[in-house]
Amino acid sequence: MNIAHNTHDPIPYEDFCQTSGPSDTGMLTQQFLAFNTVITLQAFGQPDQVLAAFEAARAKCRVFERLFSRTLAHADVARINNAHGARVDISADTADLIEAALRYCEASEGLFDITIGRAVALWNFHEGIIAPDDKLKAALAHVNWKTVHVERDARGAHAYLDDPDAALDLGGIAKGWMADRLTELLEGEGLRDFIVNLGGNVVVRGEKPNGQPWRVGLQDPFAKDGVVGSVALKDASAVTSGTYERSFVHDGRVYHHILDPKTGFPVDTDAAGVTVITKKSVDAEGYSTTLLALGVERGLAFASTRPEILNVHFVDHDRQIKSLKS
Repeated sequence: MNIAHNTHDPIPYEDFCQTSGPSDTGMLTQQFLAFNTVITLQAFGQPDQVLAAFEAARAKCRVFERLFSRTLAHADVARINNAHGARVDISADTADLIEAALRYCEASEGLFDITIGRAVALWNFHEGIIAPDDKLKAALAHVNWKTVHVERDARGAHAYLDDPDAALDLGGIAKGWMADRLTELLEGEGLRDFIVNLGGNVVVRGEKPNGQPWRVGLQDPFAKDGVVGSVALKDASAVTSGTYERSFVHDGRVYHHILDPKTGFPVDTDAAGVTVITKKSVDAEGYSTTLLALGVERGLAFASTRPEILNVHFVDHDRQIKSLKS
Protein backbone atom coordinates (compact mmCIF):
# COMPACT_ATOMS: atom_id res chain seq x y z
CA MET A 1 0.00 0.00 0.00
CA ASN A 2 1.18 3.54 -0.73
CA ILE A 3 1.93 5.20 2.61
CA ALA A 4 2.59 8.65 1.18
CA HIS A 5 -0.54 9.94 2.90
CA ASN A 6 1.15 9.91 6.30
CA THR A 7 4.74 10.87 5.52
CA HIS A 8 4.20 14.52 6.39
CA ASP A 9 3.34 13.99 10.06
CA PRO A 10 6.23 15.53 12.04
CA ILE A 11 7.94 13.20 14.52
CA PRO A 12 9.38 14.63 17.76
CA TYR A 13 13.19 14.89 17.63
CA GLU A 14 13.19 13.37 14.16
CA ASP A 15 16.49 15.04 13.25
CA PHE A 16 18.37 13.87 16.36
CA CYS A 17 21.09 11.36 15.49
CA GLN A 18 24.50 10.71 17.01
CA THR A 19 27.15 8.48 15.44
CA SER A 20 30.45 7.46 17.03
CA GLY A 21 33.35 5.16 16.24
CA PRO A 22 34.91 3.06 15.04
CA SER A 23 36.08 2.22 18.56
CA ASP A 24 39.40 0.52 19.32
CA THR A 25 37.68 -2.80 18.60
CA GLY A 26 36.13 -1.52 15.37
CA MET A 27 32.58 -0.99 16.60
CA LEU A 28 30.42 1.76 15.13
CA THR A 29 27.47 3.12 17.14
CA GLN A 30 24.48 5.22 16.13
CA GLN A 31 21.71 6.54 18.38
CA PHE A 32 18.45 8.25 17.46
CA LEU A 33 14.94 8.64 18.83
CA ALA A 34 11.78 6.89 17.69
CA PHE A 35 8.56 6.14 19.58
CA ASN A 36 9.92 8.23 22.49
CA THR A 37 12.63 5.60 22.80
CA VAL A 38 16.39 5.81 22.35
CA ILE A 39 17.33 3.43 19.52
CA THR A 40 20.93 2.20 19.59
CA LEU A 41 22.56 0.36 16.69
CA GLN A 42 26.06 -1.10 17.09
CA ALA A 43 28.00 -3.13 14.54
CA PHE A 44 31.40 -4.32 13.39
CA GLY A 45 32.33 -4.12 9.73
CA GLN A 46 33.47 -1.78 7.00
CA PRO A 47 32.47 1.74 8.16
CA ASP A 48 30.83 2.79 4.89
CA GLN A 49 28.76 -0.37 4.74
CA VAL A 50 27.78 -0.15 8.42
CA LEU A 51 26.78 3.50 8.24
CA ALA A 52 24.71 2.94 5.09
CA ALA A 53 22.90 0.09 6.85
CA PHE A 54 22.30 2.29 9.92
CA GLU A 55 20.80 5.04 7.78
CA ALA A 56 18.47 2.55 6.11
CA ALA A 57 17.38 1.29 9.53
CA ARG A 58 16.72 4.82 10.78
CA ALA A 59 14.62 5.58 7.71
CA LYS A 60 12.64 2.37 8.27
CA CYS A 61 11.92 3.43 11.86
CA ARG A 62 10.42 6.68 10.56
CA VAL A 63 8.12 4.69 8.30
CA PHE A 64 7.03 2.46 11.18
CA GLU A 65 6.41 5.37 13.54
CA ARG A 66 4.22 7.07 10.97
CA LEU A 67 2.18 3.86 10.70
CA PHE A 68 1.90 2.64 14.29
CA SER A 69 1.62 5.85 16.32
CA ARG A 70 -1.53 6.62 18.31
CA THR A 71 -0.78 10.35 18.25
CA LEU A 72 0.34 11.12 14.68
CA ALA A 73 -2.90 12.09 12.94
CA HIS A 74 -2.34 10.19 9.68
CA ALA A 75 -0.87 7.02 11.20
CA ASP A 76 -2.77 3.80 10.55
CA VAL A 77 -3.36 3.17 14.26
CA ALA A 78 -4.59 6.72 14.89
CA ARG A 79 -6.95 6.48 11.91
CA ILE A 80 -8.35 3.17 13.17
CA ASN A 81 -8.93 4.70 16.61
CA ASN A 82 -10.67 7.72 15.12
CA ALA A 83 -12.83 5.79 12.66
CA HIS A 84 -15.53 4.91 15.24
CA GLY A 85 -15.73 1.34 14.02
CA ALA A 86 -15.51 2.03 10.29
CA ARG A 87 -13.29 -0.08 8.06
CA VAL A 88 -9.88 1.55 7.49
CA ASP A 89 -7.33 0.83 4.77
CA ILE A 90 -3.96 0.05 6.35
CA SER A 91 -0.49 -0.99 5.24
CA ALA A 92 0.58 -4.63 5.13
CA ASP A 93 3.05 -3.87 7.93
CA THR A 94 0.30 -2.56 10.20
CA ALA A 95 -1.80 -5.62 9.42
CA ASP A 96 1.12 -7.93 10.26
CA LEU A 97 1.72 -6.13 13.57
CA ILE A 98 -1.93 -6.19 14.64
CA GLU A 99 -2.27 -9.87 13.73
CA ALA A 100 0.86 -10.69 15.73
CA ALA A 101 -0.43 -8.68 18.70
CA LEU A 102 -3.75 -10.53 18.68
CA ARG A 103 -1.92 -13.86 18.93
CA TYR A 104 -0.28 -12.74 22.18
CA CYS A 105 -3.57 -11.38 23.49
CA GLU A 106 -5.08 -14.82 22.98
CA ALA A 107 -2.10 -16.66 24.47
CA SER A 108 -2.17 -14.46 27.59
CA GLU A 109 -5.91 -15.07 28.10
CA GLY A 110 -6.42 -11.31 28.18
CA LEU A 111 -3.59 -10.30 30.51
CA PHE A 112 -2.15 -8.56 27.46
CA ASP A 113 -4.77 -6.54 25.60
CA ILE A 114 -4.07 -4.04 22.83
CA THR A 115 -7.44 -2.29 23.34
CA ILE A 116 -6.50 -0.95 26.77
CA GLY A 117 -5.43 2.35 25.19
CA ARG A 118 -8.21 4.58 26.54
CA ALA A 119 -7.69 3.28 30.07
CA VAL A 120 -3.93 3.83 29.87
CA ALA A 121 -4.52 7.40 28.68
CA LEU A 122 -6.30 8.23 31.96
CA TRP A 123 -3.08 7.70 33.93
CA ASN A 124 -0.10 10.05 34.03
CA PHE A 125 2.88 8.23 35.48
CA HIS A 126 5.20 11.19 34.91
CA GLU A 127 3.07 13.59 36.97
CA GLY A 128 1.73 11.01 39.42
CA ILE A 129 -1.93 11.28 38.36
CA ILE A 130 -4.23 8.36 39.22
CA ALA A 131 -7.01 7.55 36.78
CA PRO A 132 -10.43 8.73 38.07
CA ASP A 133 -12.61 5.76 39.06
CA ASP A 134 -15.65 6.80 37.03
CA LYS A 135 -13.70 7.49 33.83
CA LEU A 136 -11.66 4.32 34.29
CA LYS A 137 -14.80 2.21 34.67
CA ALA A 138 -16.20 3.74 31.50
CA ALA A 139 -12.96 3.09 29.59
CA LEU A 140 -12.77 -0.54 30.72
CA ALA A 141 -16.14 -1.22 29.09
CA HIS A 142 -14.33 -0.87 25.77
CA VAL A 143 -11.36 -3.14 26.51
CA ASN A 144 -11.70 -6.38 24.56
CA TRP A 145 -9.09 -7.53 22.04
CA LYS A 146 -11.66 -9.79 20.40
CA THR A 147 -13.34 -6.72 18.90
CA VAL A 148 -10.29 -6.06 16.66
CA HIS A 149 -10.40 -7.35 13.09
CA VAL A 150 -7.90 -7.41 10.22
CA GLU A 151 -8.92 -8.36 6.69
CA ARG A 152 -6.95 -8.79 3.48
CA ASP A 153 -8.19 -8.88 -0.10
CA ALA A 154 -7.02 -8.04 -3.60
CA ARG A 155 -7.07 -4.32 -2.77
CA GLY A 156 -4.84 -4.64 0.31
CA ALA A 157 -5.27 -4.81 4.08
CA HIS A 158 -8.01 -3.31 6.23
CA ALA A 159 -8.88 -3.12 9.93
CA TYR A 160 -11.89 -2.20 12.00
CA LEU A 161 -13.14 -2.31 15.59
CA ASP A 162 -16.50 -3.80 16.54
CA ASP A 163 -16.67 -1.26 19.36
CA PRO A 164 -16.65 2.31 17.97
CA ASP A 165 -15.32 3.62 21.30
CA ALA A 166 -12.42 1.16 21.58
CA ALA A 167 -8.83 2.21 20.88
CA LEU A 168 -5.71 0.33 19.87
CA ASP A 169 -2.39 0.77 21.66
CA LEU A 170 0.38 -1.33 20.11
CA GLY A 171 3.13 0.03 22.35
CA GLY A 172 3.42 -3.28 24.19
CA ILE A 173 4.34 -5.21 21.04
CA ALA A 174 5.59 -2.79 18.38
CA LYS A 175 9.22 -2.60 19.48
CA GLY A 176 9.66 -6.37 19.32
CA TRP A 177 8.10 -6.54 15.87
CA MET A 178 10.24 -3.63 14.67
CA ALA A 179 13.42 -5.09 16.15
CA ASP A 180 12.93 -8.21 14.02
CA ARG A 181 12.36 -6.10 10.90
CA LEU A 182 15.46 -3.99 11.59
CA THR A 183 17.50 -7.15 12.14
CA GLU A 184 16.37 -8.49 8.76
CA LEU A 185 17.23 -5.15 7.15
CA LEU A 186 20.76 -5.02 8.62
CA GLU A 187 21.41 -8.62 7.59
CA GLY A 188 20.16 -7.77 4.11
CA GLU A 189 22.68 -4.91 4.03
CA GLY A 190 25.46 -7.45 4.67
CA LEU A 191 26.06 -6.92 8.39
CA ARG A 192 26.82 -10.02 10.44
CA ASP A 193 27.96 -8.91 13.92
CA PHE A 194 25.66 -6.31 15.44
CA ILE A 195 23.25 -5.25 18.17
CA VAL A 196 19.83 -3.64 17.78
CA ASN A 197 18.62 -2.05 21.03
CA LEU A 198 15.18 -0.45 21.17
CA GLY A 199 15.16 0.87 24.72
CA GLY A 200 15.66 -2.45 26.50
CA ASN A 201 14.54 -4.61 23.62
CA VAL A 202 17.78 -6.17 22.37
CA VAL A 203 18.58 -8.35 19.37
CA VAL A 204 22.12 -9.64 18.74
CA ARG A 205 23.66 -11.29 15.73
CA GLY A 206 27.09 -12.84 15.40
CA GLU A 207 29.72 -12.17 18.05
CA LYS A 208 32.50 -9.86 19.14
CA PRO A 209 35.81 -9.82 17.20
CA ASN A 210 37.46 -11.90 19.93
CA GLY A 211 34.90 -14.65 19.44
CA GLN A 212 33.08 -13.89 22.70
CA PRO A 213 29.29 -13.71 22.75
CA TRP A 214 27.42 -10.49 23.41
CA ARG A 215 26.27 -10.01 27.00
CA VAL A 216 23.07 -8.28 28.09
CA GLY A 217 22.64 -6.92 31.60
CA LEU A 218 19.67 -7.79 33.80
CA GLN A 219 18.27 -4.44 34.91
CA ASP A 220 18.20 -3.69 38.62
CA PRO A 221 14.54 -2.72 39.14
CA PHE A 222 15.51 -0.27 41.88
CA ALA A 223 18.51 1.47 40.31
CA LYS A 224 18.11 3.12 36.91
CA ASP A 225 21.63 2.39 35.69
CA GLY A 226 22.27 -0.72 37.80
CA VAL A 227 22.31 -4.40 36.91
CA VAL A 228 21.87 -7.50 39.04
CA GLY A 229 23.48 -9.88 36.57
CA SER A 230 24.02 -10.54 32.89
CA VAL A 231 23.32 -13.21 30.28
CA ALA A 232 25.25 -14.26 27.18
CA LEU A 233 23.37 -14.00 23.89
CA LYS A 234 24.06 -15.33 20.41
CA ASP A 235 21.63 -14.84 17.53
CA ALA A 236 18.77 -14.19 19.95
CA SER A 237 16.69 -11.45 21.55
CA ALA A 238 16.34 -10.28 25.14
CA VAL A 239 13.45 -8.05 26.20
CA THR A 240 13.30 -6.56 29.66
CA SER A 241 10.11 -5.25 31.23
CA GLY A 242 9.71 -3.91 34.71
CA THR A 243 7.40 -2.08 37.07
CA TYR A 244 10.26 0.43 37.54
CA GLU A 245 10.00 1.80 34.00
CA ARG A 246 7.16 4.23 34.74
CA SER A 247 5.85 4.52 38.28
CA PHE A 248 5.09 6.90 41.12
CA VAL A 249 4.27 6.72 44.82
CA HIS A 250 1.03 8.10 46.27
CA ASP A 251 0.10 7.81 49.95
CA GLY A 252 2.79 5.17 50.38
CA ARG A 253 1.56 2.98 47.54
CA VAL A 254 3.52 2.37 44.34
CA TYR A 255 1.60 2.74 41.09
CA HIS A 256 3.31 1.27 38.02
CA HIS A 257 2.39 1.22 34.34
CA ILE A 258 1.65 -2.51 33.91
CA LEU A 259 -2.14 -2.34 34.08
CA ASP A 260 -4.62 -5.17 34.55
CA PRO A 261 -7.06 -5.01 31.60
CA LYS A 262 -9.85 -6.13 33.92
CA THR A 263 -9.39 -3.46 36.61
CA GLY A 264 -7.44 -0.70 34.88
CA PHE A 265 -5.12 -0.53 37.90
CA PRO A 266 -1.53 -1.75 38.17
CA VAL A 267 -1.29 -5.53 38.40
CA ASP A 268 -0.44 -7.00 41.79
CA THR A 269 2.78 -8.92 41.14
CA ASP A 270 5.77 -10.12 43.13
CA ALA A 271 7.99 -9.59 40.08
CA ALA A 272 9.79 -6.26 39.85
CA GLY A 273 11.29 -7.08 36.47
CA VAL A 274 11.58 -9.83 33.89
CA THR A 275 13.93 -10.51 31.00
CA VAL A 276 12.64 -12.86 28.31
CA ILE A 277 15.02 -14.66 25.91
CA THR A 278 13.72 -15.83 22.53
CA LYS A 279 14.94 -16.22 18.96
CA LYS A 280 12.42 -13.69 17.61
CA SER A 281 12.16 -10.38 19.42
CA VAL A 282 8.41 -10.16 18.89
CA ASP A 283 7.99 -13.29 21.02
CA ALA A 284 9.99 -11.82 23.88
CA GLU A 285 8.10 -8.54 23.69
CA GLY A 286 4.74 -10.25 23.30
CA TYR A 287 5.16 -12.37 26.41
CA SER A 288 7.05 -9.95 28.67
CA THR A 289 3.98 -8.07 29.94
CA THR A 290 2.10 -11.30 30.59
CA LEU A 291 5.00 -12.83 32.50
CA LEU A 292 5.45 -9.72 34.62
CA ALA A 293 1.75 -9.65 35.41
CA LEU A 294 1.67 -13.35 36.34
CA GLY A 295 4.49 -12.98 38.85
CA VAL A 296 7.47 -15.21 39.49
CA GLU A 297 6.07 -18.70 40.07
CA ARG A 298 3.06 -18.50 37.77
CA GLY A 299 5.24 -16.78 35.17
CA LEU A 300 7.83 -19.54 35.25
CA ALA A 301 5.09 -22.15 34.88
CA PHE A 302 3.61 -20.27 31.91
CA ALA A 303 7.02 -19.87 30.25
CA SER A 304 7.68 -23.60 30.53
CA THR A 305 4.70 -24.26 28.24
CA ARG A 306 5.97 -21.96 25.46
CA PRO A 307 8.73 -23.58 23.38
CA GLU A 308 9.60 -20.25 21.75
CA ILE A 309 10.71 -18.93 25.17
CA LEU A 310 14.33 -20.03 25.56
CA ASN A 311 14.74 -18.62 29.07
CA VAL A 312 13.19 -16.18 31.53
CA HIS A 313 14.96 -14.29 34.31
CA PHE A 314 12.71 -12.77 36.98
CA VAL A 315 13.99 -10.20 39.47
CA ASP A 316 11.85 -10.01 42.62
CA HIS A 317 11.49 -7.18 45.11
CA ASP A 318 14.51 -8.45 47.05
CA ARG A 319 16.67 -8.27 43.90
CA GLN A 320 16.81 -12.06 43.76
CA ILE A 321 16.93 -13.68 40.33
CA LYS A 322 14.82 -16.72 39.47
CA SER A 323 15.29 -18.28 36.04
CA LEU A 324 13.45 -20.84 33.97
CA LYS A 325 16.80 -22.52 33.13
CA SER A 326 20.09 -22.23 34.94
